[in-house]
Amino acid sequence: MNAIEIKNLSKHFDKLKAVDRISFIIKEGEMFGLLGPNGAGKTTTIKMLATILSPTDGGAKVWNHDIHEEPDEVRRAIGIVFQDPAIDDYLTGEENLDFHARMYGMKKDIRNERIKTVLKLVNLSDKADVLVKEYSGGMKRRLEIARGLMHYPKVLFLDEPTLGLDAQTRRAIWEYIKKLNKEEKITIILTTHYMEEADYLCDRVAIIDMGKILAIDSPENLKEKIGGDIISLKASDTKKLEKIYKKESYVNNIKMHDGHINLYVEKPEKRIPKIIEMANKAKVEIHSANIHRPTLEDVFLHYTGRKIREEGADVRERMREHIRMRTGVRR
Repeated sequence: MNAIEIKNLSKHFDKLKAVDRISFIIKEGEMFGLLGPNGAGKTTTIKMLATILSPTDGGAKVWNHDIHEEPDEVRRAIGIVFQDPAIDDYLTGEENLDFHARMYGMKKDIRNERIKTVLKLVNLSDKADVLVKEYSGGMKRRLEIARGLMHYPKVLFLDEPTLGLDAQTRRAIWEYIKKLNKEEKITIILTTHYMEEADYLCDRVAIIDMGKILAIDSPENLKEKIGGDIISLKASDTKKLEKIYKKESYVNNIKMHDGHINLYVEKPEKRIPKIIEMANKAKVEIHSANIHRPTLEDVFLHYTGRKIREEGADVRERMREHIRMRTGVRR
């Protein structure tokens, strides 16, 4: 069965279209990623699916429950871990989990057994009786994930699960996420702006920007679709080079960004001598040149014309900040 079905889902804040008529399906047991910059609409989408926000238009089903007509059933079917901490520093790890289980009406014997199971899953069994304020950032994140699993959800939402963590801790969290997807057989919807995170974890990825879904496929297929390996040149006149190279039949695609020109070609090692020669004949100075396999960063550049940004510094993000101040709603 399908874990989630979304059809023309939209959310507007005043004139801002935070989510703009998105439609897609997530399969049972799938690890699905929403990949996009801050302000792209990822968290707003998750909040609508979790029935925290009401859509402006469109609808969705979560585990075959309609988000409009069956919100209670939806909430029972999901677990959610938001990027902002929601655990009590002055309770132990076990007490945090016990409190969450009580909120879901779990009986004592069931919740006690479940606490042991989820703590073991995230490797926190030996920290069960330690106050959370003594936990590291990575341990707190793992406890948040354990809490989201307490009530046996069918679908788990992870909103930027490794935001703010160092590279080593982030990698460890990835392993725990993979483990719970496999061992708990749970459908996971992950939001992230980390390219390597989406690439490593997800069966399929949806590229989202400005509230719109631009592409959906497996990471490998997305990378293959953009037209081959990439020769990236930094040059004195990239516009002039673009006019020259676009006439070459072996150049499948050209993208410009930040003073660079990216050429998408097959077998780039064989093409680079001619490419440099053509630049020299045109009296364009090549400052640097490199060849690399496509990444999800390149996929995002392909669909948007720019690299993903880790900080929302554009006008859209400032609009969002204004809305958050007025409404208390985050992204």
